Amino acid sequence: MACDLWLVPLVDVLCHTPDNPFADELALYNKALGEAGLPPVPVYAYMPGLSGDVAPVAGFDYDALHFLRRAYLLLVRGLEVTPVDELGGDYEQLLEMFESTAQQSHLVWHYDHAGAYVPVDFPNPLSNDELLAGGGPLGSSQTLLRELEFVAPSIGIDPTNPPPAPAAPLIPTSLEEPAAAAPFDASPFARERHVWLGLHAAATRSLAQGSMILFS
Repeated sequence: MACDLWLVPLVDVLCHTPDNPFADELALYNKALGEAGLPPVPVYAYMPGLSGDVAPVAGFDYDALHFLRRAYLLLVRGLEVTPVDELGGDYEQLLEMFESTAQQSHLVWHYDHAGAYVPVDFPNPLSNDELLAGGGPLGSSQTLLRELEFVAPSIGIDPTNPPPAPAAPLIPTSLEEPAAAAPFDASPFARERHVWLGLHAAATRSLAQGSMILFS
């Protein structure tokens, strides 16, 4: 199944218009941030080069996302990160064994098919009944980027000089259809690396441009 990542520019030309399609989500995120004593999602009066258009930034397969999450959990728990051909029950066992660790991870503790990362720095994913009923826990782009940099060496990526990010999807993909084929990568961690590069591109652009990341 396919997963698309979208960047939503946090500019007033989009966020402060009466027909903003993300108004409900932003209100929900701001409520959760406020309850945690954090500032609201930043909205900028002007951002050079950004018109307010929402655009895809990356796409990958859900299974591949779980491969990367597995690698992160193994590493953060001090276990060897080894490549596998299939997840089987391995990933579910890791989630059960290290549930508290998983719940503290912005990379791991996130809905596969929905939810957002916002450019506000906070240590643990935010969660409440309203968030869980909709898009799931709210993540921080800053903390996601730090977690990606942490896991990168274990899958053969230099986080200070990563390979170019894959091209963004040309058209949106639905949940049921397969993701576009990833570029060839001879690494035994090819799937993890493909997802890492997409998430890294989304996180860095989220911070550089002042955008939130949406899963779809």
